[in-house]
Formats: sequence, C-alpha cells, structure tokens
Amino acid sequence: MNMNKRAFLKAGSAGLAALSVSTAAFASSTKMAESKHSTLKNITQSVSAITTKEREIRIKKVQKLMQQMNISALIIEPGAAMDYFSGIQWWRSERLTALVIPQQGKVGIVCPFFEEPSIQESLAITGDIRVWQEHESPFERIKQILVDRNISLAKGTIGFENSVRYFVQHGVMSLLSNMQHVSAEPVTRGCRIIKSHHELQLMHKANEVTLLAYSEVYSKLEVGMTSSHVKSLMSNAQSMLGGNSPWNMALIDQASAFPHGSKKKHLIQEGSIVLMDCGCNVHGYQSDISRTFVVGEPSKRQRDIWQTVRTGQKIAFEQAQIGSAAGLVDDAVRKHYQAQGFGPDYKLPGLSHRTGHGIGMEGHESVNFVHGEQEKLRAGMCFSNEPGIYIPGEFGVRLEDCIYMTDKGPQWFTVPPDSLDSPLGKVATFT
Repeated sequence: MNMNKRAFLKAGSAGLAALSVSTAAFASSTKMAESKHSTLKNITQSVSAITTKEREIRIKKVQKLMQQMNISALIIEPGAAMDYFSGIQWWRSERLTALVIPQQGKVGIVCPFFEEPSIQESLAITGDIRVWQEHESPFERIKQILVDRNISLAKGTIGFENSVRYFVQHGVMSLLSNMQHVSAEPVTRGCRIIKSHHELQLMHKANEVTLLAYSEVYSKLEVGMTSSHVKSLMSNAQSMLGGNSPWNMALIDQASAFPHGSKKKHLIQEGSIVLMDCGCNVHGYQSDISRTFVVGEPSKRQRDIWQTVRTGQKIAFEQAQIGSAAGLVDDAVRKHYQAQGFGPDYKLPGLSHRTGHGIGMEGHESVNFVHGEQEKLRAGMCFSNEPGIYIPGEFGVRLEDCIYMTDKGPQWFTVPPDSLDSPLGKVATFT
C-alpha cells in the first residue's frame, strides 16, 4: 500500500481506523510472504542475454531489408527497437537520443554530450557516437552521419521507426527537405516478428518464472486480502525467481468483469473470483500469463464460464496453423462463444477484446489475433492466447498462455490448466 504523508493527514478518523487495519493486515501478509518466499531461488541463471554477434546479424538483416525497400537510413528512438539492434537501454525526453542505421556501413548514435558515458555502458555493437551540446541541434548530427555514409540528400529516403515522435521527424526532415520519408515498420517488423531460438528460450524462461510465481501465490490467497496484497505477493515471487520489472494485476469479483480492472476496492470473500494477469522479463523478453482462481468452493456458474473460456483457448490454439491468416483465430473463438450465447462480436457478456496479441521484447507487439488480420502465421511468431469472457455486474474469466509458431504448428510456452480445481497448468518443455 502506498500512502504518503499528505494523504495520511487528510484521512478522517474513520479512514485512519480503516487504514490502520488494512496496513496491519498488509504488513502481516507481506511479512508472511517474505518468510515463505525465502525458499524461492533465481531460476534464470541457465539462460544468457542476447550477444553482440546476434545484434550484428540483426543489423545486417535490417540493412538487407532496407536495400530491398530502397530505404537509405533508418532512425529509431529509445525503446525496444533501439535495444533490439544496439543494446542501448535508454528513455525518451526532450533531449534526443537516436539510433541511425544506414543502408550500408557503420551504425550511428546521436546523444547529448553529457549522456555519452551512460550510453556507452549499454551499447552492445560497434557504433559511431555523435554528441551534441545543449545549445546545438541533434538533427544536424543525424544529417552529418548521412553525409559521412555517402547517402544522397537529394533523392534518398529516410525510414522512421513507427514510434518516433513528431518533433523528431519534423526536425530531421526540416534539414533534409529533398529526401522522402516513410514508415520503417516493414523493415523493423520484418526483423523482430520472427524470433530466434535464443529469443524463444528467453521468453520460455520468463513464462516459467511467472507460472512458478503463480503457483507460489495461489496457495496463499485467502479471505480478507485486497488486490494490492495479491499483487505484492506476486511481485515478490517473480522477483525472487529472477524475473525483471514484474508487473501484476489482480481483479476481484465484479472488477474481473473489466478486462483491465476497476479502481473500486474489493476484498476477497469466500467464493470470490480472482482474475490475475501478470508477467516479467528475462534479459529483455516478456512473459504474459492470466489465471482465474476461486477462493473457496466454486459455484456451478463459475465452473461453467471457466470451462467455456478454456474451450475457447483450445479452439484458438487449434486454429493457429502455419499459413493461416491470424484473424481466423479470433473468428473461430467468437463463433464458438456465440453458439454458447455470448456476444455476438464484441458485445457483452462475451469477449470484448481481441483473442491475442504478438509478444516479444514488448508485451504487445504485432501481429494480433483479431478479426480481419490477414497476416499469415509463420514459424517464429509469438502470441498470447487469451479469449476471456466478461459478465458485467458478476465476474470475468480469462486464461492466458503464450504460444510460439513452429513448422509443425503452435507450441505452448506454458500449458494451460484444464480444471478450475487445478487451475495453474504447467511449464511446457522447450528444447
């Protein structure tokens, strides 16, 4: 629970009493969790980070794609794409740091002068760093990199990674008015959408961390806990197992009917639904698993909805075949749900979101399992499989496990559970 001094002083006597009880319960729960979590060990030491050689191969691949698409240079801001190609882990601000990948030749990095030592710390490839002082224009540094790589400023084409901000695009193009500019999505996605064996290994390990953490936390769920208590337990467990930057969502009873939750406070009661959506990363690669539990004895309705969702997951898995359009996965699930009286389409009660999303270094990547998506499934693609059902005023159920495509079809990172009485599932074998 986060309670700063100002909020504490503003609380009335009744609020203070409630806060005291809640804080005491939270402290007790946390203390218990820490003592029981002491047996958890880091399980990620068997996997290694992406190497410099792997990133150099990525640079060569993207440059080949750039040549095929007549893109002279690619500009990327801090984020997953910058990390993917260069290893640089940085953030965005009004001071520009950018990766410049020319169609041929050495990669360039533009950054503020005073940030260069920090940029060097995570830079995992050989790069040409060009610094700019506070009174100077970073866009001039980008222009100079292009000139030094013999890129024509009269007829070349700049590709901007899709998340590059407008002021950056405008600043660059104001100095390169004779050049064309395009979205670099085809080349960046062309590299990132197909995962290597090493990338799949890291994602498998991240999902293993999250599922083992679920196993630890499920046994500790009890009447009187709030979502904050549950999230704290899950965060501690994932961290101790070696997961980085764990994120956790715990939705209780009526809040679980909102796919991403409600601000209203709910306490676990006997028979409560607890929908959790959690993940972490291992060496930069994400997990994403949802589980729905019942504290106490499930009702028939809870069992029926849970089992319907599990069937929806199976249908999605079976539909996800090499060469099939990704959108057909979503269509197959909705057809089944409608036959069960849910929907149609996105209407509630039913499935109000897509069946799944791409995943990798980012929790949400393209391509999606969504109606109308024509991208064909290929080996190396990775997706979440999460066709929940949400019933406003009652509860929601979501089971989510991630899959990766192989030449023989889909494979699970984690195998879903088949029963609400044994609702965890297991870690799939990965070789």
